[in-house]
Amino acid sequence: MMEAQQRIILGIDPGTNILGYGVILVDRKSVHYVDMGVIDLRKEKDHFLKLSRIFEGVGALMDRYAPDDLAIEAPFYGKNVQSMLKLGRAQGAAIAAGLHRQIPVFEYAPRKVKMAITGRGDASKEQVKLLMEKTLKTTLDAKFLDASDALAIAMCHFYQLTSPLVDTASSKNWKSFIEAHPGRVSGGVSPEKK
Repeated sequence: MMEAQQRIILGIDPGTNILGYGVILVDRKSVHYVDMGVIDLRKEKDHFLKLSRIFEGVGALMDRYAPDDLAIEAPFYGKNVQSMLKLGRAQGAAIAAGLHRQIPVFEYAPRKVKMAITGRGDASKEQVKLLMEKTLKTTLDAKFLDASDALAIAMCHFYQLTSPLVDTASSKNWKSFIEAHPGRVSGGVSPEKK
């Protein structure tokens, strides 16, 4: 349950090319849109400098909005392992910025966020954007789908705070995910079976 009268939540959709952010203010009765946008890293060619820009950029957002919580999307397993590793590093740089400022960090799986916002774990970015517009009673720029995703991550966290019936096991760690979805993981042998 939420303890404070008001809470600022910073949502982050991590990326090494485009990082989306969304800020909401929540109180006991409603949710208010504060800001959203992207940190565009496409011109930066050095991967480590991108991580530095993420750390600095997310830190500047935290200094500006003083969030109570950082809600961030967990990297998802895809076919390209290198992309997943880069995404994990981007997520780590954003998390480090929060931890550096003693801001609590909460991680949510992409499917959990989409399910919380749209009721469907396979919803498109456009569907998420439309529902965020209705929920927050604002118009969001379609060219910032990473930012509307970040708002959705912040909203997912708000729903988590206000609904004691929501199960968070799937967003905590890979072990919980694998236990909950054994058919979704392929390849490799578990350490117990070696």
